[in-house]
Parts: sequence; C-alpha cells; structure tokens
Amino acid sequence: MRKGSRAVPGNKLSDDEKIQIKSVLESPEFADSNPNQIVPKLADQGIYLGSESTMYKILRELKMNKHRQSSLSAKRLTPEELIANGPNQLWSWDITYLPSTVRGRFFYLYMVMDLYSRKAVACQVYEYESGELASALITDACIREKISKKQIILHSDNGSPMKSATMLAKLQDLGVMPSFSRPSVSNDNPFSESLFRTLKYRPEYPEKPFETIFDARDWANRFIYWYNKEHLHSGLRFVTPEARHTGRDIEILAKRRDVYLKAQSKHPERWSGHIRNWNPDTEVILKKFKRSQKSSGNRKKAA
Repeated sequence: MRKGSRAVPGNKLSDDEKIQIKSVLESPEFADSNPNQIVPKLADQGIYLGSESTMYKILRELKMNKHRQSSLSAKRLTPEELIANGPNQLWSWDITYLPSTVRGRFFYLYMVMDLYSRKAVACQVYEYESGELASALITDACIREKISKKQIILHSDNGSPMKSATMLAKLQDLGVMPSFSRPSVSNDNPFSESLFRTLKYRPEYPEKPFETIFDARDWANRFIYWYNKEHLHSGLRFVTPEARHTGRDIEILAKRRDVYLKAQSKHPERWSGHIRNWNPDTEVILKKFKRSQKSSGNRKKAA
C-alpha cells in the first residue's frame, strides 16, 4: 500500500481565505443568513470569497449550520399552464389568518402578488373576509400599477370572497380575467402559499397574537417593505422582488456575472466548469390542473 501524505489539492482554500469566510459568516450582517443569501449579497458588493457549498462546509466545521435553513422551494408539476414573461401580466391572491388575543377571533391578511416579479402589489389586514373588501383591494392595486383592461389574469383559490358576485362583477368592470384553482386544493396556488409561508416563518413574526388590528397592519406593512425591497428571493436568482418588478435585476445579475468571471480568471483551478448561472429567467409559469378532460387548450399566455 502506498504511504506518505497526499498532494494538497490545487483548489484548496488558504488558511487566510478560511478565516475571511468565517469572519463573514459570524458577522452581524450575515449571522442569520444562509449561504444562498450571503453569496449574492457579496457579489453585489464586488466580492467573491467562495461558493455556497464551500460556505456550507465551513459552517458544518464550525457547527453553525443548524439555524441557517435554505429557502429553496420544491417543484410542482401540473398539466395546464399560465405564463408571464413580464410584470403585471399574471397576479395571484389569497387570504391567510393572523391570530388575535381574543380566543376564536382572527384578523385576515389579504395579499396580491405579481407572479413574474413575486412583488406583493397589494396587502391589507381586515377583521373579516368579504368580496367587497377584496374588490377594493384589487381596485387599489390596479390603479397603483396602472393596469389597463385585459392586461391581467388574476389567479386564486375557490374561497367565497374570491368567487363572490361582488368580486366577479368588479373584475369584469376592471377588465381583469379571473382564474381559479381546483376546489379544496391549496397547492394549485403555490406562489401565494409560498409567500404566506415566508411571512409566517420570518424570525420577526410575533410569538404572541396581535392585540389590535392596527398592530397586525403595522407588522404586515413592515414585512411587505422587507419582502419587496430587501429580501433576496431564491426563485429570482436572489434579487429582490422590487428589482425584478422594475427591471433592475438585469443590471444586478450582469454585475454578479462579472464578479464571478474575474474570480474564475484569478483562480481557474477552483472552477470545474462554467460559472454560476446569473441570467434572469424570461418567464414564470403557473401550473394548474385542468378542470375536466374537455378543458380547452394546454397553455394560456398571460399578456
């Protein structure tokens, strides 16, 4: 059997590089972030220290990996598709419960999001569910986003506010085309479900119920500001929904690509292939089940 130490790999990090990465992982700015969030943020600053896998390896060595959960979502496959290749073509909306201090009483968070950019284009907390309140929220979103008739497809589940006569009449008046999930199947509306999951798993989500509706609204507004303007979304190549919605993601991702190309040219031995894909996705697809075998058309473009 051959004896002696093995050759040191050419792509091995130096001790100084490990210390630098460790310092970043332990810094107040990144202490609660996972490498999927840290690497893009560093790239935005013109810095490349290592890949996500390298940082995860160092986290494991430091036993610091437990609380840094990845936010990558699972893929869902369904036959029928709605497609958006730009903002304000395809929206999704839903309602979720927020607990109050009164037993059996809840506040209701209404949320409308743009599927292409994942931006929350409308959000409000009310004391009850109704088609009238939903209609007012959609109307406000259309005004602020300057939506013209026949521009938007609005997808939702089959809840009573979504299919109320008031809501459907308002959508017709606005020229908004409705789309619905199958009855009692929440994962036909995965984008809204994912947004609510992000909301309720935020470290800042209150451990105690909200005392008043004003407390709930204040927290929801702060969450929306963080989600739209600060949150690096895993489904958007880790840019913010606001950047994607306004088109600034193209410049951001191009700069990240330049950072990676410079890092590759500096240490080509550390790269086994192409650099990370920083190209923006050109379309977003909402997949949903057909209502029956006689459903017409397999793909509908949101335009």
